[in-house]
Amino acid sequence: MDGNPNFGQPYWLSFLCSLVARGLAGVELVISDAHQGLRDAIATVFAEASWQRCRTHFMTNLLTRVPKRTQPWVTTMVRSIYQQPSAQEVHIQHEKVVEQLAERFPEAAAMLDEAGTDILAFTHFPMEHWKKIWSNNPQERLNKEIRRRTDVVGIFPNRPAAMRLVGAVLAEQNDEWIVGRRYLTPAPPVYSEALPEVQLTQPTAA
Repeated sequence: MDGNPNFGQPYWLSFLCSLVARGLAGVELVISDAHQGLRDAIATVFAEASWQRCRTHFMTNLLTRVPKRTQPWVTTMVRSIYQQPSAQEVHIQHEKVVEQLAERFPEAAAMLDEAGTDILAFTHFPMEHWKKIWSNNPQERLNKEIRRRTDVVGIFPNRPAAMRLVGAVLAEQNDEWIVGRRYLTPAPPVYSEALPEVQLTQPTAA
């Protein structure tokens, strides 16, 4: 937790490094918007991890490339990409939508095509997790709750007081994700279709 209002690349680099110093390890995927400073910091600290561009933030950026009257249609088209039942079909639908947009909105089509790898990184992870990892929406809801709780207080006497309240909200959410409504449900194990044959033998008398 950090209350620094400066969100440039040095801040994000320092923040991510502090997480590693506190024991964060084994990061496989980082989800964020396309803030360049944040992306640079992620690439530096978590070089082995994949990066998922938040679909919600991306949609907001994409809609600036089309006329306002057509935005609902474009939104529906792009959402269809995420409604497919398998990773392969997600990528196929992405290609189809790019082609359909290219006929009327080549700039938007080019943007969607170029962002394909970033906005579809979630498909390399278990399908059970997709809804939680293709956007920052869960974190955005948490941020709204923090703002709601701090707005009740209004003016804090000092920085430590604000940090204590925010820390308490984060601790409550952490407990809910662990004990109650799990943030991510463990994926079921994958077994090989061809299991080795086990030979059972009778023990011989001594």
